[in-house]
Amino acid sequence: MKAKITAFINELITYDYILFGSVFVLFILFIILGIVLRKKTALAILLILLSFTILIAGPTVGYVKMHDYIFKNTTELTSQKKLNFTQAVVVRGKITNESNRFFTSCNITASASKVSKNEMKNYLYSFKSFADMSIVEQDIAVGEIREFKIIIEPFTYSKDFNVSIGAKCK
Repeated sequence: MKAKITAFINELITYDYILFGSVFVLFILFIILGIVLRKKTALAILLILLSFTILIAGPTVGYVKMHDYIFKNTTELTSQKKLNFTQAVVVRGKITNESNRFFTSCNITASASKVSKNEMKNYLYSFKSFADMSIVEQDIAVGEIREFKIIIEPFTYSKDFNVSIGAKCK
C-alpha cells in the first residue's frame, strides 16, 4: 500500500497540485461562508455540506476528468486471433495520441471477457475479465499512430469471448 501511494505521489503533475489546491481553497471558502451565515441555519448547513462534498468528490472527479482530457488517446482493435497449437490469443491494435502533449509511456491493456446471448450478462461480463495482459509503449509523439501486438497467455477458455483494449498514458 505504501508503494502504491508513493508511486501515485511521484506521478503527480503540476496541474494536479493546482487542482488539489483550488479544491482546498473552495472548501475553506465555503466553511467560512457557512460560519458567517450561521444565523441562517438552513443556508449555513447547506454550505457546510457543500464544502465537504467538494472536499471529497472534487479531487477524485477532477483528477480523472483532467487526466482524460490532458492525456487523451484512442485505441483501436485491429485483429484478434486465438492460436490453435498454443494456449494464447494474439491481439493487434493501434493507439493514437490525440493530446497536445508528448507521451513518455503508455500502459496498454488487453482484456478478454465471456460472451452470452443475454445483453445484461454481456454488460456485467465486460467488468469482470478472465484474462488480462499489458504492455508499455514508450515515447509517443503528438498525433502519432502506433501499432502494437499483445499476446494473452495462458488462454485456456474454449467458448466465445470478447477482447477489449484500453490505454493509460502519461
